[in-house]
Amino acid sequence: MNKNGTIIKQISNDYTVSLEDKEIVVCKARGKFRNLHITPLVGDKVIIDYDNKYILEILPRKNELIRPTIANIDQAVIITSVHIPDFSSNLLDKLLVTIEYNNVTPIICFTKLDLIDDKKREEIDMYINYYRSIGYQVYLNTDPEIKDIFKDKVTVFAGQSGAGKSTLLNRLDSNLNLETGEVSIALGRGKHTTRHVELIPLLGGYVADTPGFSSLEFIGMTNSDIRDNFIEFNEYRDNCEYKDCMHNNETKCYIKDKVNDGTIIPSRYENYLKFINKK
Repeated sequence: MNKNGTIIKQISNDYTVSLEDKEIVVCKARGKFRNLHITPLVGDKVIIDYDNKYILEILPRKNELIRPTIANIDQAVIITSVHIPDFSSNLLDKLLVTIEYNNVTPIICFTKLDLIDDKKREEIDMYINYYRSIGYQVYLNTDPEIKDIFKDKVTVFAGQSGAGKSTLLNRLDSNLNLETGEVSIALGRGKHTTRHVELIPLLGGYVADTPGFSSLEFIGMTNSDIRDNFIEFNEYRDNCEYKDCMHNNETKCYIKDKVNDGTIIPSRYENYLKFINKK
């Protein structure tokens, strides 16, 4: 008997599948997937052989991420620490560009604001206001409204180790009791407390608590892809002298003008240049 379901956890070669009737079964993957050069991922919609507990078919994906490795995501909450680990506009922009490129809705959540002084808070508030002004949903981890974003969505949590992903999930649902780890003062990053990707029922949807990371590569992306996923650039690019302006070495570039007049914050443009010149 064949049944449809969603992979909600993978450990080694065991795939935990939630069936349409909410029954949970553990399956193996058929060897044919190796020949097809495809690997089942958490989030995949699948057809299984219910009697023998094998995954028979992986249904078409609407998207997938490499790090964290997960498919069919609706939105990604980028957990952005402002203290230990310190705020990194470079990492935030890398995540935003990559998530936009993969057709996932990014949501920014700032954590640990209670640990910074007033001067640092002014700087962080500037970033919060800017990202909101260009169209991103931005929350503080203490905002009660954040509970409303999960219903009927598959949400992935992403961000540095030690940024507070598991802590926030535990705050949203104390029954989760996810393991959290202290941040290493010497290294400035957290212990890898999450060992595998797993979809967890939460507030009417699913969230994935994923292994933390502090670096990211632009897998499969060209410089033009990076440019096109700096979303505020798209508002002004038609005013550049050259139709395919890369906003880099061109002498007459409207994006540069918008940086100079303060419309686009310098960190966004500086990060853009780093991404296209060093990726």
